[in-house]
Amino acid sequence: MLAPKLELPPPFTLVTLREVGDAFAHAVKVAPEQGAGTLVYVGRFDLAEFAVVLEPDEPLRTARRALYTGMTALVDALLAFAPPEKPITIDWPDAIRIDGGLVGGGRLAWPKGAREDEQPDWLVFGGMIRTVSMTGNDPGLHPMTSALEEEGFTDVAAAELVASFARHLMVHIDALQEYGFGAVARAYLPRLPAESGVRRDIDENGDLLVRRAGKADAQRIALTSALAAPSWLDPKSGGPRA
Repeated sequence: MLAPKLELPPPFTLVTLREVGDAFAHAVKVAPEQGAGTLVYVGRFDLAEFAVVLEPDEPLRTARRALYTGMTALVDALLAFAPPEKPITIDWPDAIRIDGGLVGGGRLAWPKGAREDEQPDWLVFGGMIRTVSMTGNDPGLHPMTSALEEEGFTDVAAAELVASFARHLMVHIDALQEYGFGAVARAYLPRLPAESGVRRDIDENGDLLVRRAGKADAQRIALTSALAAPSWLDPKSGGPRA
């Protein structure tokens, strides 16, 4: 069955796949031909699954920071439908939790063989959010995972969430172009869980810099290594970890 109709802002071109499709893999496949703004969407009742093609104007070593732009837009899309005071946080760099329960996250791809100091032809940001739990009705069986339905997101269709993501992505890309990456970092970093005595920054190449009170040197956590295997993704099921 085809996905429900998805309304996107004009810059985007929609590609809809059936339930058995893989939005991320398909977007990577078509990115060289279809180009920026192509948004691939899979119509499923249990997941909001999508991927969007981007065309950065900077070298790959800094262009990977597009992950932060996509993650911030995805969290903002969730907040637009969230119950009041519902906490939504990011486990650096790519996993999203609602009230402590893992619901999904984002990931990033770029052309194989692309050089760090050259502009990549394309990037693909993919997102996946669990809308309905498939593990039973008892949240106690999986206390560290969740779904939108369990968190009080009533009557939110996957198509609505993806459309909201597209709108928020445009807002953050506009801010990026006008004010630089600092605008994205200022929106992303507060989504990380607060930790006393800790300050976090994002380096030019996307690495996370963690500074702890009383220590002179910052701890560096490499973004490239983290992107190699999305922390939230179950490779067997192809969905968020249960």
